[in-house]
Amino acid sequence: MAAIEFQGVSKIYPDGTRAVDSLDLTINEGEFMVLVGPSGCGKTTALRMVAGLEEISEGALLIGGHVVNDVSSKERDIAMVFQNYALYPHMTVAANLGFGLKLRKLSRDEVRSRVQRAAATLGLEPYLHRKPGALSGGQRQRVAMGRAIVREPRAYLMDEPLSNLDAKLRVQVRAEIQKIQRTLGVTTIYVTHDQTEAMTMGDRIAVMSDGALQQVDTPEQVYRRPANRFVAGFIGSPAMNIVNARLTRVNGNLIVRFGEHSLEIDDEVLAERPALLAYEGKSVILGVRPEDLEDVAFAPGGSNERTIVTVCTLRETLGSEVLVHFPLAEPAQDATDAGELIEPLGDASSIFVARVHPETKVREGESLRLAVDTRRLHFFEPESGLAIYGDDDAAASRNGRERVQLQPASGLGS
Repeated sequence: MAAIEFQGVSKIYPDGTRAVDSLDLTINEGEFMVLVGPSGCGKTTALRMVAGLEEISEGALLIGGHVVNDVSSKERDIAMVFQNYALYPHMTVAANLGFGLKLRKLSRDEVRSRVQRAAATLGLEPYLHRKPGALSGGQRQRVAMGRAIVREPRAYLMDEPLSNLDAKLRVQVRAEIQKIQRTLGVTTIYVTHDQTEAMTMGDRIAVMSDGALQQVDTPEQVYRRPANRFVAGFIGSPAMNIVNARLTRVNGNLIVRFGEHSLEIDDEVLAERPALLAYEGKSVILGVRPEDLEDVAFAPGGSNERTIVTVCTLRETLGSEVLVHFPLAEPAQDATDAGELIEPLGDASSIFVARVHPETKVREGESLRLAVDTRRLHFFEPESGLAIYGDDDAAASRNGRERVQLQPASGLGS
């Protein structure tokens, strides 16, 4: 296995399109790194540059400490698993698994040994004499993975390998891929647009947008402390509710006002985000995750002052939870204790989503009181979209934050 390092790597097409823009990223030996982002963000292009299938326009790519910009794909000792299985339909599973090894002129005994080991690892032993047409989608994907495993490469590259599977199989094969990677301990780069896959599979995840790296960190940190508005809105399902807001002080307490609502900001939030104090009397962008909103009837501790009252416009019952949609009405002008008028910051068309207890009684058109976990509020700078934390809140987990793009790109390499 080997570490993989992008040093200012860019991919620029002849028309000037930057599919990948100055990517700086290190994947450690044995690490499972997930590249995630919307279609067109550059993640697959980055993977293809590692594989040697795309030329590097700028920067250096290192595998195992050696620059491989001009090294051919077959000499990089990596194995790739694609979205489509790319199996030979006329060959048995065993022949598919061993075909690449035969091309490398390994001995018959070595080929047989590696095929047997891979089949045992993937649970394919009962199917070695079948052809791909007699296998399920999940079994065929395991064969495609096995073909990569038998090579015993320095790194695995996986390009959305679960996209062709149904929901149940995706969960099953996702767990199998994790187990196999942990067992083999081989450096792995996994590309997906599915943030659920990213959150559940990666040791770390690298979020990309418009060809630029937005944030790289553990799944927990990316979810809890997103580097910018784009990451906050992309990671999490349903997506984070985001709205214009303003900070003001009332009776000595810092208050955030959004739409027709206002909430007091906890000392815990200010301790974690000391830079927020500099925005008193100014506009900010407020983020609230749906899971941090709960029907007061089921909120821990019951009713408290940190609540908002609204009207349910849509109820989605999912069994284990209910998603409640509600509007943020355009507020009337209000006066602060200093007598200043606050311009309306809400949007009459803005819709928030709350993830609430499955036994909630609220129905469409009914009033609803929601408790807000104000310890988990998120704040972003209006112009740059950067998250507001501490004055010196750097760096390592927020690579690329100076190149923030608030809108997903389109028309670039996916």
